Amino acid sequence: MQTLHTTEETKAATGKTAAKTTSKSGKSGTDGQGSKVRAMLRARLGDDIYTSWFNALEFDNFDGKTVTVSVPVKFLCNWIQSHYSDDLLTCCQAEFKTAERVNVVLRQPGGGAGVRQPDQSHEAGGAAHGRQSTQRGASGFDARSTAQSPLSGSLPGINPAARTQVGGFEGSPLDPRYTFESFVVGPANRLAHAGATQVAETVMNNNPGFNPLYIHSSVGLGKTHLLHAVAWEVKRRIPQAQVLYLTAERFRYQFVEALRSQDPMSFKEKFRGINVLLIDDLEFMHGEKTEEEFDHIVNTLLDGGRQIVVASARAPGQIEHLNERMRSRLQRGLVAEIGSFDHDLRVKVLEARVADKKAIDATFSLAPEILELLASRLTESGRELEGAVTRLYATWQYMRTPITIDIAETVIRDLVQGIEPRRIKIEDILRIISRHYGVSKSDLLSQRRHRSVVWPRQIGMYLAKQLTQRSLPEIGRRFGNRDHTTVLHAIRKIEGLLGDNVRLRDEIDELKKILSH
Repeated sequence: MQTLHTTEETKAATGKTAAKTTSKSGKSGTDGQGSKVRAMLRARLGDDIYTSWFNALEFDNFDGKTVTVSVPVKFLCNWIQSHYSDDLLTCCQAEFKTAERVNVVLRQPGGGAGVRQPDQSHEAGGAAHGRQSTQRGASGFDARSTAQSPLSGSLPGINPAARTQVGGFEGSPLDPRYTFESFVVGPANRLAHAGATQVAETVMNNNPGFNPLYIHSSVGLGKTHLLHAVAWEVKRRIPQAQVLYLTAERFRYQFVEALRSQDPMSFKEKFRGINVLLIDDLEFMHGEKTEEEFDHIVNTLLDGGRQIVVASARAPGQIEHLNERMRSRLQRGLVAEIGSFDHDLRVKVLEARVADKKAIDATFSLAPEILELLASRLTESGRELEGAVTRLYATWQYMRTPITIDIAETVIRDLVQGIEPRRIKIEDILRIISRHYGVSKSDLLSQRRHRSVVWPRQIGMYLAKQLTQRSLPEIGRRFGNRDHTTVLHAIRKIEGLLGDNVRLRDEIDELKKILSH
């Protein structure tokens, strides 16, 4: 007797047969067709693009409608979907005749595509055309975790990333990478480097170097690097030397804690045995009592022949809250400014940072034209140059293909000034104003009318109007539910003062720089 199958039964049987075929053949069933698709992609896109983005592509499965391909990292999933989904689908349809879409999935360790998850799989074709991904080039990868400090184990009393500690007083952490050996010298920083080197070499001699040494520059140009280098070098030369490195914020925090515990004398005593005191970010040393205590400690140490090294974003004469005596004492030694890096120095910094990565993995390299690209595009600081190399190194680790100009431009896109400027929020302004003027955020938002609060609040409102797209009513609401007329008054007041007040202009410019990084 002949058996008649319904349409649904026929489809079900066909589906089971296809499933069995897929399970038996696995990926091997698509290998031949996949090779042809790869050849078409190479011919269509060119060798450079194919090598950069499709070298690691594998064809895993075809179920009659969907071609499943896999890549080893999520970065490639996003990139292929964002830029080459149409090309990939077209080439696949030429070989997989009934293909309607392509799934790009993340390949799990040990080979084989992983279970498709919403955040690790994309479709090429169909409704997926509208989905775009913003790339930042695997910037979350931190290669430092695998690096060994060049001084690791050779400095008694200081371990990698340790804190300086004197008499039980814990300082701010030191970075083992920041040594004189890793500091790249050029015209912009030669004086500061020479001064720091001399201080480190003569700190315990009868004829010490410059005291105090004051280094100032914009952010990311190497001030902190030199302070750390002094600390490491002094401890290398004289292990018993008492070296204390503190940021201004940590100094203030420790002093305020001593006041709260009603034990300020113990705070003073902790500085008695110091041979070298290094203070970073002096411009943030705010608070009347904190400033008085800092003045007292610095004067006591200098009078006792102890070495002081200070770093700041501004020269001593541009820090308003310093009293005249402290300003004079800081200017008595060597005041060295680190200027903007020229093109040659930026290239040298990049070469040094690439050499750092090559010390971790000798097969890593960046072509000269890529270094030239980075040096010409990234002109603000050495920190962004180092960040760019770290991103490219991470991308190379994931992809294991040479870094091309196309890849480099994509990875550094958000670092390049003017392409994707950082969006400044009112919350950022409140945080920076609070830190800069030593006023709590709650005071800024309160109804207090004391000048010590009103002035920073007005500066904040002016910056909010200058640096954000917020309306006057919105700015007023974010500054403690104030009327828009109050905001307008603050803006006009600051604008009126800027014309004749050079110090105020410099202060506003400095706050804008801090907010833009």
